[in-house]
Amino acid sequence: MASYNLKQRVAGAVPLQSLQEEYELYTFSNGIRLAHKQVTNTRIAHCGIMLDIGSRDEQVHQQGLAHFWEHMAFKGTQKRRSHHIINSLERVGGDLNAYTTKEKICFHASVLDEYFAKAADLLADITFHSVFPERQIERERNVILEEMAMYRDSPEDSIQDDFDALIFDGHSLGYNILGTTETVSSFTKPDLNTFIRDNLDTSRIVFSSVSRFPMQKVIRTVGRFLEDLPATTVTRPRIRPGAYQPKQETMKRDLTQVQCALGSPAYALDHENRLPLFVLTNLIGGPGMNSRFNMALREKHGFVYAIDASYTPYLDAGFFGVYFGTERKHLDKSMSLIMKEFKKLRDTPLTSAQLHFTKGQIMGQLAMSEESNNSFMLMMAKSLLDIQKVEPLAEIFEKIRLISARQLQDVAQEVFDERRFSILTYLPEE
Repeated sequence: MASYNLKQRVAGAVPLQSLQEEYELYTFSNGIRLAHKQVTNTRIAHCGIMLDIGSRDEQVHQQGLAHFWEHMAFKGTQKRRSHHIINSLERVGGDLNAYTTKEKICFHASVLDEYFAKAADLLADITFHSVFPERQIERERNVILEEMAMYRDSPEDSIQDDFDALIFDGHSLGYNILGTTETVSSFTKPDLNTFIRDNLDTSRIVFSSVSRFPMQKVIRTVGRFLEDLPATTVTRPRIRPGAYQPKQETMKRDLTQVQCALGSPAYALDHENRLPLFVLTNLIGGPGMNSRFNMALREKHGFVYAIDASYTPYLDAGFFGVYFGTERKHLDKSMSLIMKEFKKLRDTPLTSAQLHFTKGQIMGQLAMSEESNNSFMLMMAKSLLDIQKVEPLAEIFEKIRLISARQLQDVAQEVFDERRFSILTYLPEE
């Protein structure tokens, strides 16, 4: 996407339609969708296969199985051994990777465009033709157990997992994506095959790509590897989280700093207040150094090195959270400052100038994120699976422009109500 002047865009001086290049969509006979965006000024092809399957689709005894599948997909297929998979793209300077979230599994690659067919072949192979060798299962089990230990040793990561479990207590959205020591230690090849059989629906799979190739060439290339796959349909209703009750929990950990997480459930993907909450989250604790939390706790008082707020919407739920670390002697003062910032947004609407700059900042951040072709490729797939379309940046900008100060205040009064907050604290052991 071409660079542009952010001030002009925010002011509306540039035609809206120029903000977003078109993507094209094609559906194979088995229901798998192909989304492609042609970018003529690049020699890199980015592509990925995203499945609408994640850790929330696991049963209690399957916790971590989606992530285990993601790992095992690289360990051998009907025509490739593990070292062939690893070397296939690496030896031509490409990159092959994967990730698992609460609702998605994605295998993706970036290569010089002359190797696009090779990447598409490999992605289809590891997604649909993995054989899960028994010896590799044992090896990868140990790798994942080490990964779990690494996360436990990183309080900034582990507190977010534990906070998920607190917010979504007893629901699969609260499951740790990595699973538990007990479940990961029990997984077998039949477990993997059963999980895939019970969850793989070809109508909920998207192959996404960004490259200089025209759509017809991409259809022909990708079709060689996806068109002949059998159509599969599963009925797998996702269960909405039940009633929420705020909780406060304290854990003793081998730390030097206090780590704290606080927040509550929030809006789902299709809620009309999703975008206003996204704007508010960015204002109060987003990545900018000028976020209200960062200015109040770090710049003014030096209580924290980092503090951030996040809003994560799911298909039928969502949550808002704040994470920070501080010295034990500063915990109460830090918490008081955080609650003070929440109260400001509940009690006082933004001025016209504050609203203008808040919108401009988030629109600039969104536009810059779309400058990454790889990020856009992944976003396309997720959007198609979640809302059945890819919203043009122009439409998102227009919705942001229409948000009023009163709307933001109403959302703040609902979501930033400290009486609804759950709080999880890691305290250093004496």
